[in-house]
Amino acid sequence: MGVTVGINRERRKAKRRARDELRRSRREQARSAGSPLDECAGIFVYPRQGPDVADIVESVAHDAARARYAKDLETAEQCRDALVDGPGGAAPLAVDAALFALLQRSLTGVWGRGWQPADVVRLARRNYGARTARVTVDVIAGETRRYALATVDERWEAQIRGMGAAVWWVRDDTYVQELAAREGGTRADAIEWLLDVLYAFSRCPKIELLGPPPGQARRGSLATAGAAAVDERQLDRVRALLAKAEATTFAEEAEAYSAKAQELMARYSIDYALLAADPDTRDEPVGRRIGVENPYEAPKVLLLNAVARANRCRTVWTSNLGFVTTLGFAADIAAVELLFTSLLVQATTAMMQAGSQQDQYGRSSTRSFRASFLTAYASRIGERLAEATEQVTEQASRDLAGQPGGGALLPVLAARHRAVDDMTEDMFPEAINKSVSITNRDGWASGRAAADRARLNAQAALDQ
Repeated sequence: MGVTVGINRERRKAKRRARDELRRSRREQARSAGSPLDECAGIFVYPRQGPDVADIVESVAHDAARARYAKDLETAEQCRDALVDGPGGAAPLAVDAALFALLQRSLTGVWGRGWQPADVVRLARRNYGARTARVTVDVIAGETRRYALATVDERWEAQIRGMGAAVWWVRDDTYVQELAAREGGTRADAIEWLLDVLYAFSRCPKIELLGPPPGQARRGSLATAGAAAVDERQLDRVRALLAKAEATTFAEEAEAYSAKAQELMARYSIDYALLAADPDTRDEPVGRRIGVENPYEAPKVLLLNAVARANRCRTVWTSNLGFVTTLGFAADIAAVELLFTSLLVQATTAMMQAGSQQDQYGRSSTRSFRASFLTAYASRIGERLAEATEQVTEQASRDLAGQPGGGALLPVLAARHRAVDDMTEDMFPEAINKSVSITNRDGWASGRAAADRARLNAQAALDQ
């Protein structure tokens, strides 16, 4: 096998040397003739007095994306080489600046198709790797400079801040060279990486719009008022409980901490709902996309859905893009994301402790065991979280019964539930329910046991 790889590499090097020599020869002919030169596959290399460098770069870069989509890797490589050489003798800095500007314009188009910063970076990392994700963050930082802060949604700004997007390069025309230095590659490598990002942008389909894109937002709007009101101090208490749940090696303690976190979130949701019921307070449902990765995507989505349901939210899974859109009120969605992340860590730990599995014939059944384990875990956790929420709601109703307006709690919660349902149906009219099958009884039993070991009584957590 090693010999074959070596021969293939030598052949590719020989082909590249031949193409380089042919390209140099054609460039010399083009300069002498003073007219456009048809190089290959519809790619045109122009002399200096031809079209603007930006137009040429855009044409060649889009040809590279189309070739990649068609799996014509040789043509895609030729496009890359054309940009490295400088179409029509264009200066490298001019080519690099035009290519970086093209990516920023392409990103603006991606925003118009419903994507948000976290979505694009997640897709880049999921499909193309960590380096492509880092370059995508850079393009986001560069593109964001176009907008006045007053026209950028607060949630949008929070995503950009959370990913650490910042302009670290000196000038846009030197970005390619500085990127190559940062990543330990050549200018040709950096151009290849930018073309990877451009291709990733081209593969972003139209999705649901969860908020205004930059340049069209208005600070303090109805859509962002609820998100801005989320009490970070309360969420910090929840985070602390969940961190304890993840750190302990005892299942009973982990479930006690998780149950207490759910109680805090349910109580917080109730307080927040009553506050938002004031006519002077503006609030409405919002959406957030949460990434769910392989392996065992379907059971993980089931767990997220269970947590969301217990916290009065709805979920819709877009499986081909690797995310779940969670719809609800801002405080509830923040709680859902926190608890889901923690429970997934706990479930994975418990699942891995079960080790590898074999069937009665000695064949590996680990995959079916783990899928069934996570499905059972999600199902039972959903039941227990729903019980905790119901208990807190009933207790809150009793506590408020003797207070002015205390009887409004259940109608307020019902109205918020209807608002979330209406938003889900309006945004996803064609969504369908999907069942998850169980193929391993041992995995199902183990997963349900892992979720059912501890009592919902969270006194152990309260005593800490």
